Amino acid sequence: MKTIFVTGGAGFIGSNFVMNLVESGRARIINYDKLTYAGNLGTLAPVAGNPNHIFIQGDIAHRQTVLDLLEKHRPDAIVNFAAESHVDRSIDAPGEFIQTNIIGTFELLEAARTYLNQADEREKERFRFLHVSTDEVYGSLGGSGFFTEETPYAPNSPYAASKAASDHLVRSYFKTFSLPVVTTNCSNNYGPHQFPEKLIPLMIHNARSGKPLPVYGDGLHIRDWLYVEDHCRALERVLEDGQPGEVYNVGGDNEKTNLDLVNTLCKILDDLVPNSPHKPHKSLIQFVADRPGHDRRYAIDAGKIKRELGWKPEETLDTGLHKTVQWYLKHSAWVERVMSGAYRGERLGLSTAMGEKLK
Repeated sequence: MKTIFVTGGAGFIGSNFVMNLVESGRARIINYDKLTYAGNLGTLAPVAGNPNHIFIQGDIAHRQTVLDLLEKHRPDAIVNFAAESHVDRSIDAPGEFIQTNIIGTFELLEAARTYLNQADEREKERFRFLHVSTDEVYGSLGGSGFFTEETPYAPNSPYAASKAASDHLVRSYFKTFSLPVVTTNCSNNYGPHQFPEKLIPLMIHNARSGKPLPVYGDGLHIRDWLYVEDHCRALERVLEDGQPGEVYNVGGDNEKTNLDLVNTLCKILDDLVPNSPHKPHKSLIQFVADRPGHDRRYAIDAGKIKRELGWKPEETLDTGLHKTVQWYLKHSAWVERVMSGAYRGERLGLSTAMGEKLK
């Protein structure tokens, strides 16, 4: 059984990845997470007590701690999910994104390089460093075309810029130090256990509570939506057969405007909660000022991973959204538990757009 050192494994994508592997018995996971607001140990309750899941709270920027853990557990791979990931928060407070996404990735790479330099030839041969990134590094598309692995980087938010910098660092460690890295850039993920500041869980939560459903600008910004379990399956394929130094784009083939997406969620809620006092839920939609630097359209060309690794998404947007809404309806207690007192279900990142002076 492989041992995988996972960073950020109590967050949204990371926890889904960890639980899929541990519950199926496909891997032993060393789960290293800082437990910031979006990381929740309760999410990992299904694998609590499983001998193939070891959780350690810590920061990827603490190089020596990471190195000690690598030397103790001798993993076959590192999968780096650890990141500040919400664009809106990066507008309000970019410093945390620089610290975690850039400095943290650098320290993690250094720990991995030191560990591998001391490893035997068998360990070196099988080792992989999988860096999980985003399509937002590519910037904004026009009305046509798709992001490919050759698309030049053009980030437009502090979040995207910090992830672009981390991607470049990862690439440089392959070119300079021959560290066997692989990078994935994915489209917008959705599904169970996503912190309700992101669009889909926020809309579900607010609609259930009868609160406004804030939609940025004209609502015509387009995103390509990827169900989180499809993403996790793609990451497994990359770990198994991805080539060192390569980049693989992962998309769901599901483009939709934000307004269409919110309307779809409202219709699903109307059907699944027929006695809701807030029906029709689309009456709660409220247009708000657009956020600064808001990319107009993202769309992923996932042809490379389909051709070379045989992966393709299993969920359509319709099936994935129905599964997601049903999960949040069944797990309202989880939502209430993870919502901090500082976050009240509002859209963040609006301060500049609303005319507040930069300080």
